[in-house]
Amino acid sequence: MKSSKDKMLSGEAYIAMGRELFDARQKAKEQLFKFNNLEPSKIKARNQILKELLGKTESRFYIEPPFRCDYGFNIEIGDEFYANYNLTILDGARVSIGNNVLIGPNVSIFTATHPIHPEPRSAGWEFTKPITIEDHVWIGGNTVINPGVHIGQHTVIGSGSVVTKDIPANVVAAGNPCKIIRSITEEDKKYYDKGKPFPEEG
Repeated sequence: MKSSKDKMLSGEAYIAMGRELFDARQKAKEQLFKFNNLEPSKIKARNQILKELLGKTESRFYIEPPFRCDYGFNIEIGDEFYANYNLTILDGARVSIGNNVLIGPNVSIFTATHPIHPEPRSAGWEFTKPITIEDHVWIGGNTVINPGVHIGQHTVIGSGSVVTKDIPANVVAAGNPCKIIRSITEEDKKYYDKGKPFPEEG
C-alpha cells in the first residue's frame, strides 16, 4: 500500500494529514527558520542550510531571505541561480530549475493543487504536478507559476504574470494569464533597454 508521500511524489491524489508528511514539513520549517534568521553576513552558513535542505544544488547559488518551501527535497537548482526576497515554492512535486536562472522578488511557484468539487477538497484531497524552468530564464517579480508548467530556456516572464500553461523557449511572455508577447532575437543582444546600446567597458 502506497504512503501519502509516495502518492504525492507520483502525482496521485493524496491527503497530506499523515505523520510522515507532517514531520517532513516540520523539518523544512526548522531549517528555514534558521536560514531566515541568520545575520546577513552569514552567507556560507545560509548556503550550507540550503545544501542540506534542497534536493540538488550546484556550487554557485544565492537565495535572499526570507525563503519558504514545503519540503525542500523536491527542489533542484542549477549553477549561478539567484532568487530575490520572498521566494515561495510549494514543492509537493519536483521543481527543477536550470542554470543561470534569475527570480525576482515575491515569486510563488506552486506544484500543489486541489479538486474542483468542494466535497473532496474539503475532505483534504490534493495532488501535485511538477514544474520545470530551463536554463537562462528570468522571472519578474510578483509572478505566480502554477502546477505542471514548463518554461523553456532563455525566456523572460514579465513581472506580475500568472503562468498557467507552458511557455516555450526564447520568448518574452507576460500577463494574467501569461501569454507570449514576442520572440527574443539577436537584435536584443545589442541593447540593455529599448534603443539604448550597452556602454563601452572601462
